[in-house]
Amino acid sequence: MKVFILLRSTLFALGQITTLVLFSVLGQLTRPFSHKVRYAFMSKWAYFCLAWLRVTCGIRAKPQGLEQIDPKKAGLILARHESAWETLYLQTIFPRQAYVLKQELLRIPFFGWGMSLLHPIAIDRAGGRAALKQLLTEGQERLANGNWVVIFPEGTRMPPNELGKINVGGAMLAKQSGVPVYLVSHNAGRLWPKNSFLKHPGIIDVQVQRVDNLEALSLSELNQLTADWFSANFESPTPPSGGSNA
Repeated sequence: MKVFILLRSTLFALGQITTLVLFSVLGQLTRPFSHKVRYAFMSKWAYFCLAWLRVTCGIRAKPQGLEQIDPKKAGLILARHESAWETLYLQTIFPRQAYVLKQELLRIPFFGWGMSLLHPIAIDRAGGRAALKQLLTEGQERLANGNWVVIFPEGTRMPPNELGKINVGGAMLAKQSGVPVYLVSHNAGRLWPKNSFLKHPGIIDVQVQRVDNLEALSLSELNQLTADWFSANFESPTPPSGGSNA
């Protein structure tokens, strides 16, 4: 079984890397155009990767709460971070997005070149107050321009069933901007673990919850609500599948 999973994971990686190079290089031709055009092209890579992941590794998602998403008004997405999977999946369920990420990711060949086309908010995680100010300023700018903003409040990928510290930046941007806030929990780390080449077949549970009473919440209350929602999948995750394709 481990050899089979290794072979399937290798097949996925070949397709992922090959198309990453292709999209990153061709994507440079979209630089003269608007962010909307650049995003429309580059996001197709995420759709391909998820489809290829399902075919090669048997991983698919079971989302709940998508009916709460209002695509007509840009919102703030506070998402659980366990894997690379969610950075792809979020692009398929929410409108055009700008990610908050660490600056060094933009220096990765091909990946960074492609990511730079998407107008991310690239911060220095050791920047302290300066990084927080940048997040708030650029975050509100992106939202005002109709882009959804994605923040991983834990700051780094966490192992399944382990909650990281919820940083205050996301809650501050939510309160200052007043836009709709969506909490996204999932358990992708069970099937696509952090820093692991192997990807195991099964179903990733995704839970989306819109925060409707934002004005009544303090920063600490919003952070606690976020932490509670991220823990929603900790109790009874869907077991990984042993089949060949889900």
